[in-house]
Amino acid sequence: MGEQSLPRTVGVGVIGAGWMGNVHARAYARLRHHYPELGVAPRLVAVSDPVPTQLESFTRRYGTRRSDADWHAMLEDPEVEVVSVTAPNALHREIGVAVARAGRHLWIEKPVGLAAADARAVADAVAEAGVQATVGFGYRNAPAVARARELVRGGAIGTPTHARVHLLTDYAAHPGGALTWRFTRADGGNGVLGDLASHGIDLVRFLLGDLEELVADTAVFVPRRPLATPGGSHYAVVDAGAAEAPSGEVENEDYVCALLRTRGRVRVTLEASRVATGDQNTYGFVVHGTKGQVAWDFRRPGELVASVGDDYQNQPATTILAGPGDGDYAAFQPGAGIAMGFDDLKVVEAAAFLRGVLDGTPHGPTLQDAVRSAEALEAMVESAATRAWVRLAPGG
Repeated sequence: MGEQSLPRTVGVGVIGAGWMGNVHARAYARLRHHYPELGVAPRLVAVSDPVPTQLESFTRRYGTRRSDADWHAMLEDPEVEVVSVTAPNALHREIGVAVARAGRHLWIEKPVGLAAADARAVADAVAEAGVQATVGFGYRNAPAVARARELVRGGAIGTPTHARVHLLTDYAAHPGGALTWRFTRADGGNGVLGDLASHGIDLVRFLLGDLEELVADTAVFVPRRPLATPGGSHYAVVDAGAAEAPSGEVENEDYVCALLRTRGRVRVTLEASRVATGDQNTYGFVVHGTKGQVAWDFRRPGELVASVGDDYQNQPATTILAGPGDGDYAAFQPGAGIAMGFDDLKVVEAAAFLRGVLDGTPHGPTLQDAVRSAEALEAMVESAATRAWVRLAPGG
C-alpha cells in the first residue's frame, strides 16, 4: 500500500457547554467520518462555561484538555485554532470580536448578538483579522432545501411570486416554563425574532434573494414565568404550583408575523412563535411561482414537495426524496430516502467552516448573512412599534 498523508489536526475550543455546545462538539467529532477528503482532524482542546455542572459534563463526554469558567483563558492557548461560540446572545459580540482579534477562526451561532450593530462589529473584526467565520443558519444545509434552491433559481417553478415561511414551536407554551436568559431583553434580545425568525429570514434570502421592505406585528402571550435555576434549559418546566413561587416578567417577543417584499418583488409571509401549543419544531416553507411550487417541512427533512410543469390548473404535486447530488447528502447516505437529522446538518456546517479554514475562502453562511438577518429583525421591531412599512438598506 502507498503512503497516506496524515490529516491535519485542528485544535478546537467551545465557548458555551449547553445543548448547542454539545451539538458543535459532536459535529467536530463526526467530521472525519463523513468528510475524509477534507484531510482534517478536529481535536477538542478546551471548553468554557460559567455553570460548573455543564462544564463538568462536557469535559467528561469529550475529554477536553482544559476547562475554564472564564472564556478569555481559551484564547491564550496556542493549541486552540478554531472556536465555536454557543454562549447566550448577549455575549456574542464581545466573544466574537475577541476570538477574531486573537487570530482564531470563528463558528458562531445566530443571531450574533442582540442587534445589527453587534453582528456588524463581529463581521468587521473577522474581516480585519483575516480569519474565517461562519454562522449557525443550519436549515439551509438540508439537502432538500438545496434542491429547492436549485429548482427555484433554475426556473422550474417559473418566476417566484409569493411564499410562506413558518417557524412554530411550543418550547415556551407552558406557563410554568422557566424564565431563562432567552426571555430577558438584556440577554435574549428580541426573543423569538432572534431565536427563530432569524432562521426564517436566512431561508428567504437563501431561496429568493435580498429583502427590500417589510411590515410586522409582534406579541407576548405568556407575560410572566417562574425563575430558572442557573444553567437551566429553555425547555424546562418549573414546578410553580405555589402562588408565592418567585417569577419574573417576560421582556421580549413570543410571536412575530411579517409581510416581506424581496428585491425581486416576491411577496413573503413569515410567522414565528415559541408558544405555539400543538406545534413542535414546525418549521418550513412554501414557494409559489408562475408555473409551480416547492415546499419543505423540517420534520420530514429528506422530502421536498414540488409541482412543476406546464399545466398550471390541476397540476399535481410530487414528493421528491433528497438523495446523492442534493447538497451534501452523499456525505451521509448512499441512496435517496434515508433520512438525515438536525445533528447531521451541523456536521455539514462544520465541514463548510473547516473547508474555509483550510482554503481561505468562506463557505456556508457568513457574518454578512447574520448582519442582513439582524437588520431585518430590527426592521420588524420598528414596524411593530410604528405600524408602518420599513425599507431595508440595499443588500438587505
